[in-house]
Amino acid sequence: MGEIKLMKGNEALAEAAIRAGMQAYFGYPITPQSEVIEYLAREEPKHNYVLLQAESEVAAVNMMYGAGGAGGRVLTTTSSPGFSLMQEGVSYMTCTEIPGVFANIVRGGPGLGTIQPSQGDYFQAVKGGGHGDYHVIVLVPNSVQEMADHVFLAFELADKYRIPALILSDGAIGQMMEKLELPDPVPYKPNKPWATTGKTKDRERNILTSLYIKSEDMEIKNIHLQKKFREIEANEVRFDEYKTEDAEVIITSYGLTSRVAKKAVDIGREQGIKLGLFRPITVWPFPKGRIAELASRDDIRFFISIEMSAGQMVEDIQLNVCGKKPVHFYGRMGGIVPTPQEILDTVQSHLKE
Repeated sequence: MGEIKLMKGNEALAEAAIRAGMQAYFGYPITPQSEVIEYLAREEPKHNYVLLQAESEVAAVNMMYGAGGAGGRVLTTTSSPGFSLMQEGVSYMTCTEIPGVFANIVRGGPGLGTIQPSQGDYFQAVKGGGHGDYHVIVLVPNSVQEMADHVFLAFELADKYRIPALILSDGAIGQMMEKLELPDPVPYKPNKPWATTGKTKDRERNILTSLYIKSEDMEIKNIHLQKKFREIEANEVRFDEYKTEDAEVIITSYGLTSRVAKKAVDIGREQGIKLGLFRPITVWPFPKGRIAELASRDDIRFFISIEMSAGQMVEDIQLNVCGKKPVHFYGRMGGIVPTPQEILDTVQSHLKE
């Protein structure tokens, strides 16, 4: 059994990174995730990792590019405007096939916005927020426990597929305190023969680049990347379901709102409404196959996506329901979290249609 602690989500993420064998952290403070770099700075004397507060998020992602390319297990964390600044580097890392873990503790936007929680960065995360045809693996925790667990998973998947992995959380989970069981430390043993560790008598130097001047070479690289993305889609989809077996209404939600939605399911069940919750744990790769299966059931009347946004994941639900059932949406913006009663009221209004 691992160590039991009461921690903030940001602190749990930081401690998990240490235990997962993180070798370097590069980042820039921004609310509501600054506790990550503060925690790592406090713990640094006890461990053997590099901690560097960069002069900007642009600098931080390029440090990720360099240290990750040299074979390091690297991490950065930020919040919405900061992650926007990193997008060019994320695209470069994906093309160059350099692994690294990013965490976006999302706050309300657009623009400078608010420091309150939001899910308005979904499109940026799952559709490729930078330039070119690419994806990154996107994990969406809904608790302090998953903030820690997903760090281990993100490092594992990033290294396995040589791709950036993103933990997409929000300001509430980053700041809330909960009891969690910290995973035991895992010795990290690098096995990256592709890394730029220099020329030796036993091998030639490695060259990592995202620059392909000839169109034919760039297309070959893209075909290779697309094959990798299909492999990830085939093997790394993760989701959770709650009371969907006999549900007539499927609530889809992720992260913090999925916990509110779960409470709405329980209250609805007490009132005789057959609600169920479908919660993606990866939003890329998206669990489109399971959504399609649920949409094919005769007993399901409709889906409703609950989000802290103007409606983003709902588009992926609609795409994979493929017109077989109605898909509705309810969201709050600006850092406001929907309540269980709001969700129930919306469900009941659609049941009357």
